[in-house]
Amino acid sequence: MSDKRSAGLLLFRRTPVAPDGGPEVLIGHMGGPFWAARSEASWSIPKGEYEPDEAPEDAARREFEEELGLPAPDGAWLPLGENRQHNGKLVTIWAVEADLDPERVVPGTFTMEWPRGSGVLRDFPEIDRVGWFGLAEAGPLLVAGQRVFLERLAARLAGA
Repeated sequence: MSDKRSAGLLLFRRTPVAPDGGPEVLIGHMGGPFWAARSEASWSIPKGEYEPDEAPEDAARREFEEELGLPAPDGAWLPLGENRQHNGKLVTIWAVEADLDPERVVPGTFTMEWPRGSGVLRDFPEIDRVGWFGLAEAGPLLVAGQRVFLERLAARLAGA
């Protein structure tokens, strides 16, 4: 079992143009060569790892800004709880109702050796695009371990 922890912030907005009439969520397609040709199960809630001495809320705010290049929006944070992903990492997510223009996003980058074994280090965007999706549309796009947060958001918004 991994002791790694991650925290993130899921933006949602209520809009009459959503495909299912419900809220839309903002998610990002993971950057780098591994994810480039994939669509399903290759999107993520903006999130990232944190150390035990950092509050998860602070990490969620920091990671949002690092991944999207924009400060986390103001608003009430709705806790969506934790979920252990397939890799063992424990992920904690909050939701905030806010609108954000995807065109304003300036993703952060990471460096990795590519191609593997080549000795060449290259920079890649942490996320290569973001978009607004209805909950039903976002489900198959998200990595499996994060889909539960869509269900929890829907329940919270329905008053459950």
